[in-house]
Amino acid sequence: MDDVILKVENLSKQYRLGKIGTGTLSHDLNRWWHLVRGKEDPYLKIGETNDRSLKGESEYVWVLKDINFEVKRGEVLGVIGKNGAGKSTLLKILSRVTSPTKGSIKTKGRIASLLEVGTGFHPEMTGRENIYLNGAILGMTKKEISSKIDEIIEFSGCERYIDTPVKRYSSGMTVRLAFAVAAHLEPEILVVDEVLAVGDAEFQKKAIGKMQDISKTDGRTVLFVSHNMAAVKNLCSRGILLHNGQLVYQGQIDSVVDRYLESEELSFSKRYHNESISVKDLSIKEFFITSEIKTGSKFEFEVLIDAEIERLVEFSVGFRNVDSTPIFQIYSGHVGKIFKLIKGINKLRGSIDSLPVVAGNYTITLWLGSKGVNFDLHNNALKILVREGAISEGGPISTKNGYPIIHQSNWEMT
Repeated sequence: MDDVILKVENLSKQYRLGKIGTGTLSHDLNRWWHLVRGKEDPYLKIGETNDRSLKGESEYVWVLKDINFEVKRGEVLGVIGKNGAGKSTLLKILSRVTSPTKGSIKTKGRIASLLEVGTGFHPEMTGRENIYLNGAILGMTKKEISSKIDEIIEFSGCERYIDTPVKRYSSGMTVRLAFAVAAHLEPEILVVDEVLAVGDAEFQKKAIGKMQDISKTDGRTVLFVSHNMAAVKNLCSRGILLHNGQLVYQGQIDSVVDRYLESEELSFSKRYHNESISVKDLSIKEFFITSEIKTGSKFEFEVLIDAEIERLVEFSVGFRNVDSTPIFQIYSGHVGKIFKLIKGINKLRGSIDSLPVVAGNYTITLWLGSKGVNFDLHNNALKILVREGAISEGGPISTKNGYPIIHQSNWEMT
């Protein structure tokens, strides 16, 4: 189709673990011998899926395997997945930083990439000189670059240091200038990795606004990788989800993000304990949601608390959205419920009659303490998906420690 600007077909990338390049001379000779006889590379038939959590048996790993997708002109495509899923490798191949083992990439126009801090910059050259260098790499003439250089410098916010060698820049300043160059030199395809996370909040907002402008106004294409799902949803129209080097889902960005977060549902994160009480003394052992997680429905849960000492405690469950904004909290102390733990496993049940959130993805934070002192705190302990249901107000609320607290909650210790 004429409006398809990027087409990836059967793209695969294989690495040999612990080696640089193809490995040994014998492997290179074996590859060459198969090539001159018109036969397939023998090492393409071996290799394992890129699951970093498993030791595996083969020294060959498919970092990417049989990736297929298309991107249309003016589209903003989000590339999401866990660390090690293959996102950065895919962008490096698209940017021609490295070559694929198998497959093909068809593009129409120039690709500008922002993959790592300082990519394409010469540290001994000034910011101004690096602007011209990057423009030349993109195939632009000096006259074309000069016509945009004032706009690039102004957008970057580095005017005072523009004639200083880039090696003197902080990582944030380097990213600002690199993004300004990549976005203003009019590539047909702009590739941006997680590198924007180095910048401050003001610059991230500015950069996302610029990417929206070049997509909607100029009709240029953007490929965007980020672990910030709120930014991905805000910027992208479509997305692809990578898992262990394979493309497992693609579609409209909301459904792709939902699929990604749903795959990590109910996974415990790191715990934080008060120094005055050891992990063995008092800790949250397990947490169960015992009802359907649906807007407007009854929300019920159980928590198992392991206690080596007797103690009076309070408990809370807090909800945050994907960009970590507090949504609401259920707090036993707010309704006068203080529980006496006995030695051993204690089971605490809690509920609210109506879950007061819209459908979407949330994280849950668990707190166990007394009079504001933390005994056990699980920041973002669980990731959950709330499904569509009847909207409800959830009862009267007040605010404590940045959280709106729902007054009407039910608690019991068994």
